Amino acid sequence: MGVKKLKYHSLIDKVYTRPNLYVAWEKVKANKGSGGIDGVTIEEFDRDIGNNIEEIHRLLYEDKYEPLPVRRVWIPKGNGKERPLGIPVIRDRVVQQAIANKLQPIFEKKFLECSYGFRPGRSAHDAIRKVDEYLKEGNEWVVEVDIEKYFDTVNQELLMKLVNEEVADGRVLRLIEKFLRSGVMEEAKVEYQVSGTPQGGVISPLLANIYLHEFDRKMTDEGYKTVRYADDVVTMCRSKQEAEEAFKRIKGILEGDLKLKLSQEKTIITHVSKGFEFLGHRFVSNRDGNWKMPRKKAIESFKGKIRWLTRRQQPESMSQIIANVNPVIRGWGNYFKHSNCKSLFGSLDLWVNNRVRACKVKGWGKVTRLNITNKKLMKMGLSSLYGLLYRQTGLTPCKGATV
Repeated sequence: MGVKKLKYHSLIDKVYTRPNLYVAWEKVKANKGSGGIDGVTIEEFDRDIGNNIEEIHRLLYEDKYEPLPVRRVWIPKGNGKERPLGIPVIRDRVVQQAIANKLQPIFEKKFLECSYGFRPGRSAHDAIRKVDEYLKEGNEWVVEVDIEKYFDTVNQELLMKLVNEEVADGRVLRLIEKFLRSGVMEEAKVEYQVSGTPQGGVISPLLANIYLHEFDRKMTDEGYKTVRYADDVVTMCRSKQEAEEAFKRIKGILEGDLKLKLSQEKTIITHVSKGFEFLGHRFVSNRDGNWKMPRKKAIESFKGKIRWLTRRQQPESMSQIIANVNPVIRGWGNYFKHSNCKSLFGSLDLWVNNRVRACKVKGWGKVTRLNITNKKLMKMGLSSLYGLLYRQTGLTPCKGATV
């Protein structure tokens, strides 16, 4: 006779404690972001934080908490298209974080090594290193997995069953369901969804991992070398035959068991000699070994952000423009600096210099009487992609690179 699985029956009283709500608030505050449909900003919420936390505590204690719809905005993508982003009200973010604070340790105990996204002590770089490790072991056949609109298509009923495997507290389960069904507001019209996780919700990454844990478990139990970061997945194999078998199993689990949909065009079997993409990188092998570099979309996304920040006819001073672009340069560079990107970083530095200079001289590649040379930009504090490599590896810096 099997041992009966223990569940967490009393959890809501731990969610609504004032200390947990304050911890949740500090995390929400640190993540910044704009306000939701009620117009309340982080700063405004903070000014009356004592009363705000007390009100959240009261509503949760009395089982009267009702989430508001998220505000939908559209964010430009590198390919010229846009993607939707949901912005919950600050109060809802605090409650979602308070729930996540208590759920995360419960589910961390069962999550597997192949899962890297949105987990304590794990990062995208860890996932990339694991892919490198599998390649070195000879796993050169790859199944690239692309789940169409994953966060929008999660089956809510199945998700709640998976949460219920560990948590039996009805009030916590009902609260999560309320967030799942709180709706999206755009142009004063609310749209209620019957599938997916809360757009932009603090709790969405955790729920996404809970949902795909079934995929992780089945693939691991069957011996497949899978690396997953949220819905970005690759399975590494030693032969084409093994990859074909893995492809069938992946399709069976994701489309059959989890009721998701794979992209027919983007879910493919490939060999590393032809290249594959994962977490913004393109991996490819040649006679000199395995190489990885930023994929084209990642480069275009970087350029798109710099173009916007260095657009002409804007009132900012040169020093302010540099202050605006530096976090983008450092963030992108630090993410990709472990790639084979020495020449790419050098050429992008020159491109960025010209973009920044063109803001004021009104002409690409010109110096004019303002005499804004690369050296002057360096002295003004403009960050350098190549400079990040120099600090990391001791490479000789490019001319004009800030180190």
